[in-house]
Amino acid sequence: MHPLSRTVTSSQTGCHDNLTKIVTKHLAHPFRRPASSHSLAAFEQLSSKRPAGMPLMFDSGCGTGDSTRRLAQKFPNHFVIGVDRSVARLGRQGTMVEPDNMMLIRADLIDLYGLMAQAGWQLDRHFLFYPNPSPKPAHLKRRWHGSPIWPAILSLGGQIELRTNWHIYASEFAAALEIAGHQATLLPLTNATDFVSPFEKKYKQSGHRLWQVTAALTN
Repeated sequence: MHPLSRTVTSSQTGCHDNLTKIVTKHLAHPFRRPASSHSLAAFEQLSSKRPAGMPLMFDSGCGTGDSTRRLAQKFPNHFVIGVDRSVARLGRQGTMVEPDNMMLIRADLIDLYGLMAQAGWQLDRHFLFYPNPSPKPAHLKRRWHGSPIWPAILSLGGQIELRTNWHIYASEFAAALEIAGHQATLLPLTNATDFVSPFEKKYKQSGHRLWQVTAALTN
């Protein structure tokens, strides 16, 4: 039994007033921060191990990697990459069998997105399961759609899917996709049994409403 999780609380009652301004600014001025040495090493390792000709699937912020394992089982013809910045989380691998068509790696996602974009990588599918909602209005730029790395995320292409338990985050994510010229679909996530990530199961059992945003990214 999972303990009850608190719902997201914020003084925001809708999409951030500066969302359009910030997203438009980032789209016009790509992020140029140099990657850290450990992220460069992670990218080199990933580049050497990705199978040639196999479509890529990305599980951003994979935590313990359970969601990556489930995706790899569900999509056996894809190479599924789970990325998290925490060594401790990646070390808690649980009891799930690790399929051959996956890889877990520690890296700063901001760095890795930039390196992948510079190298021209293209994803077939990209999942962002329950990212930190950063609910304070002053923290908009900590949300993926408000981050300066947003253009690099979009440039990776493929089918992108966000899941969150905060409707405002989902609404902003969909709006940011639309600002960038991508048609987005925002729907409640009503399937009560097909959990992908541990967060999803925990939040559902705590009575939270869950939301899903999907879009086909065309470059």
